[in-house]
Amino acid sequence: MKKGWLIGGAAVLAVAGTFAVRELNGKAAEETKVTTIKVAHTQSYVPYDFINEEGESDGYEVQVLKAVDKKLANYKLDFTGTSDEDLLIGLESGKFDVGIKGAWYTEERAQKFLIPEEPVGASIIGFTIRKEDAEKYQSIDDLAKDKGKLVPISPQNAQYNVITEYNDAHPDQAIDLKPAESFAVADAYAWVLEGRYDAFFDIKLSFETAVTEKDGSYHQYADKLSWFAYKGIPTYPLIHKNDGNKEFAQAYDKAIKDLEADGTLAKLSQKYFGENVFDFVDD
Repeated sequence: MKKGWLIGGAAVLAVAGTFAVRELNGKAAEETKVTTIKVAHTQSYVPYDFINEEGESDGYEVQVLKAVDKKLANYKLDFTGTSDEDLLIGLESGKFDVGIKGAWYTEERAQKFLIPEEPVGASIIGFTIRKEDAEKYQSIDDLAKDKGKLVPISPQNAQYNVITEYNDAHPDQAIDLKPAESFAVADAYAWVLEGRYDAFFDIKLSFETAVTEKDGSYHQYADKLSWFAYKGIPTYPLIHKNDGNKEFAQAYDKAIKDLEADGTLAKLSQKYFGENVFDFVDD
């Protein structure tokens, strides 16, 4: 009887041990549950986001999010290249969880999407001017003090807010900011050359792509136009609003801080832009 009892006890212990292992395995599986985050990016916004020659998702913002992915064990980021319009439609509908397109923060976007605390990168913005005025206009303050005429900006454009913020901070030398309905970039360059306006508020990448590069659409103006920097505008991922994505946004923020601290953001910026875009962003 005693021996039988011991065997039975061993059997009980063995069963209990099995349940304990199953319980631990269940907890481990729960802790390492991986959530797929569908990331949409623009297909041809070089060097921010694009499809490379191998047909892969590439670009500065894409590579930053791939680095974020490596730091987040509970998430898997799945990248899809698409058009700018389909990206926004897909984000609003929930087809995509995250969209990257070199997007600036605006109140309108903040109402539609969840925008994390930490930027993914920055867009350097400044002024296209006549090359003959390069000595006269070397900063936004020079332009404001000289009462230089600025090409009108659409109030819906985030650039309009940037000039408004400058004017609010410098009421004694505010830039004459006129609202515009719409115009082609070619018109803006032509208007500056003609003397109709003195400056066009222009993104550095746009100026380099359109004017500086030999195959640029407006390279014929390269010897007559110049550009100088004003500041860097942070760019953010746009995130579809739901409770699960709020948790991802928090995890993203922590990962970005780590990537900034270990120098990854600076290295990727140097690789894709040839400079650290964060150096232009105000603290």
